[in-house]
Amino acid sequence: MKARVHVTLKNGVLDPQGKAIEQALGALGFGGVEEVRQGKVIEFSLQESDPAKARADVEAMCQKLLANTVIENYAIELDG
Repeated sequence: MKARVHVTLKNGVLDPQGKAIEQALGALGFGGVEEVRQGKVIEFSLQESDPAKARADVEAMCQKLLANTVIENYAIELDG
């Protein structure tokens, strides 16, 4: 089973990388781009075949390592 975790900063948390991307896009001539937020995607395979168990495992991974839940949100996708 494939897992994909999208991690993004929570609303209200400053995002200097997003701001830098926004400014760079403007400098490159892409006008009208606002409120850029950047994040990360983590993909991996699981040997677990039970979707409920796989989701619970990935949820635990996010809570313990993959996301800083104080300042980040995450969304889990499972395929397979």
